[in-house]
Amino acid sequence: MIQHVYESASKVPGLDRILVATVDRRILETVRGFGGEAVLTSPNHASGTDRLAEVAKKLKAEWVVNVQGDLPFVQPRTIARTLRPLRLDRSIPMGTARTPIFQREEWFNPNVVKVVSDAHGFALYFSRAPVPFLREGAPSRDGTNSPALARARIWGHRHVGVYIYRRDFLMKFARLRPTALERTEGLEQLRALAHGYRIRVADVDEPSVEVDTPEDLTKAEHFLKKRGG
Repeated sequence: MIQHVYESASKVPGLDRILVATVDRRILETVRGFGGEAVLTSPNHASGTDRLAEVAKKLKAEWVVNVQGDLPFVQPRTIARTLRPLRLDRSIPMGTARTPIFQREEWFNPNVVKVVSDAHGFALYFSRAPVPFLREGAPSRDGTNSPALARARIWGHRHVGVYIYRRDFLMKFARLRPTALERTEGLEQLRALAHGYRIRVADVDEPSVEVDTPEDLTKAEHFLKKRGG
C-alpha cells in the first residue's frame, strides 16, 4: 500500500523529493526495499503534522506535501491540483482536496470525513458527521433537490487526505495548541481553522478508496483487482 502511494507521488510534476516519514522500522525497510527514501521520526509525536514538521525542519523547500499512507490509489493529478492554488497565490498557507460523495453509506460513515467550503473554495468546516444537513434530500450535480436515494446524486463532499503546506506555516502550525474542535472531531485541520488560518480546498475526481478499517482493505483489494493491478 505504501508503495502505491509513493509511486503516485513520484509522478507529480514539480515535487523534488519523495520521503516516507514513519516510526516503524518495518515500513522503513519496506520502502528502502522497493527503492524509495524513508526516514525514522520520533515516536513521541501527538499527530502526523508534528511528524511532518520534524522532517520539514531539515528540508529546504517552499512547500511541503503530505499524502497520507491510507490512500493507496491517490492519483497524481489530485496532488497536482491541490498544489496549484498555492503556486498561484502565495498568501494561501495550506491546501487540501475534496471529492463528491455519491453513496449514502459513505455519507453516514464517521470514518469518511466531510468538508464544506465557501464560494471562493476555502474550507468552512470539516466533520465526521454528515454536513451540511440535507433537509430536503441529496441535491443533484446541478444543485437542484431530488429524492435522497436517487442515483448519481451528490450527498456532500468527502475530504481527501492530501495536504499542502507552505513550509513556514507548517512550522507555525505544529506549534499551535490543539483546540476543543480538533479534540472533539479528531481532525487536525480544525486546529488551523480555529486559529483563523484559511485552507484552500481543491475539487478533484478521486476514487473513494481509503484504508482505515479491515473492511476498507477488502474494498481496496477489490478495487485493485478491477483495475488489473
